[in-house]
Amino acid sequence: MASYKRFGAMIDCSRNAVLNISAVKRLIDGLAKMGYNTLELYTEDTFEVEGEPYFGYLRGRYSGAEIKEIDAYATAHGIELIPCMQTLAHFTNVVKLPRFAEITDVNDILLIDEPKTYEFIERIFASLANNFTSRNVHIGMDEAHMVGLGKYLDKHGYCNRFELLNRHLQKVNAIAKKHGFTAHMWSDMFFRLAAHGEYHARGVHVPIEVREKVPEDVALVYWDYYRTQKEDYDAMIASHKEFGRELWFAGGAWTWKGFAPNARFTRASMKPAMQSVRENGIENVLVTLWGDNGAECPPFSQWQNLYAIRRYADGEYDDDKIVAEFEKLFGVSSHDFDLLELPDIVPDTADQSILTDASKLFLYGDPFLGIFDSVLEKHASIPYAQYARKLCAAKERAGEYAYLFETMEKLCRVLETKAYLGIRTRAAYRAGNKEELHSLCADYTTAIEKLAAFTEAFARQWYACNKPFGFEVHCARLGGVRLRLEHCRQRLQDYICGKMDRIEELQEDILPYDPANPDNLLLNDWRRLVSTSEV
Repeated sequence: MASYKRFGAMIDCSRNAVLNISAVKRLIDGLAKMGYNTLELYTEDTFEVEGEPYFGYLRGRYSGAEIKEIDAYATAHGIELIPCMQTLAHFTNVVKLPRFAEITDVNDILLIDEPKTYEFIERIFASLANNFTSRNVHIGMDEAHMVGLGKYLDKHGYCNRFELLNRHLQKVNAIAKKHGFTAHMWSDMFFRLAAHGEYHARGVHVPIEVREKVPEDVALVYWDYYRTQKEDYDAMIASHKEFGRELWFAGGAWTWKGFAPNARFTRASMKPAMQSVRENGIENVLVTLWGDNGAECPPFSQWQNLYAIRRYADGEYDDDKIVAEFEKLFGVSSHDFDLLELPDIVPDTADQSILTDASKLFLYGDPFLGIFDSVLEKHASIPYAQYARKLCAAKERAGEYAYLFETMEKLCRVLETKAYLGIRTRAAYRAGNKEELHSLCADYTTAIEKLAAFTEAFARQWYACNKPFGFEVHCARLGGVRLRLEHCRQRLQDYICGKMDRIEELQEDILPYDPANPDNLLLNDWRRLVSTSEV
């Protein structure tokens, strides 16, 4: 295998799912077999900080003892466990608690130039130094779009945000160095402030006066998992090299669209990315596996692509050869792992460049409100029953990974009944066909029963991989689907027997969700899926 200083995976342990210790060890075992030598567990607040009892409160945070256990296990397997957290933005859950109001600028961003902010960051680094062997650290600092425009603006007035960002970075880096750490950070804020919010583009150049202020010992991490053309990666790497600092590249194995992974787009984006990495001499690589909006999709769902990405980075681009190697190494078919994305496959938009959240949209879509029915009506033949059969067959061959296939099979079983339920209900209601509505009530019952089976399978998958914290969110979400199905069924029955003369929601005409992009099936945000009202 090709030699890299660090070739690692970054696993999101902040979007409700915190990998349990057993799962982390299984992950380390597999990564070591694949040729990885680095692991970052992305922990915004899910690790213990002495003197901060509300940090990660009720979120399943890792104790100091747990981190030490993981660290020792990783070291024994040739893996460097690098602490990975945030020091500016992405304190999404922290800022919900009153304890942190005094150090919050706006949204999820810390208040720069506030002494108490740096006391807080000091305590974080003290805990990291006590529990991690590595003295490399990922300090985050990405996507702080509104930095300086909240409480900071009220207290200090407007400040050039390049200056603000660099001043904060200098202070954070000084704290990191005090505790013996060498930092790397996401690079996007430098580019966004220079290019009016744009990051991934060719020909973007950060002004030299800004580049020169970045500490020489802070490495930049260019993250990108959206492009399918090598030239796009080449251009951004060239722009990053203008900083004259050590450079990391962070690609992605897509686990953050909902319940299903996206296998084909992962390879379509990461093959050219790794070609660019090799040709441009990048020595530090991360493969990110995020968990946006609930972390429904576990990292093991992208097992085959974690291996494929490593082989692309070695210069091996023959996918058939990589598939054979993976099966020999793990005893499971790479092609079977690809089936895990079936719940999101819409046949007539199944090009590898298309990303969808179809299964999540249709699972949480309301049968009376039909927010996405205008899109679904264009795809009247999503074969969820066929998908379920394929997943069931693969489950029998999957060995220790069978639980992944069972969950996706059960999801397809739900969608086989529920996906078009709202469309059929509205059509029958508008046709005045009470006989059809009566028949549909049985389908509501079937959907409820299938939803219960999926919820059980999803729970088994969750606990096989994660600590229990965070699953309460899915209980609320899936419980809401069940209750809504029951409620809609009852209202249909009341209408059929004459207890009510109309169902107002079904009187409404359904408009395109996104008129500018009427085929859009990509929206991984539960709150916007269930209602246009406040959630």
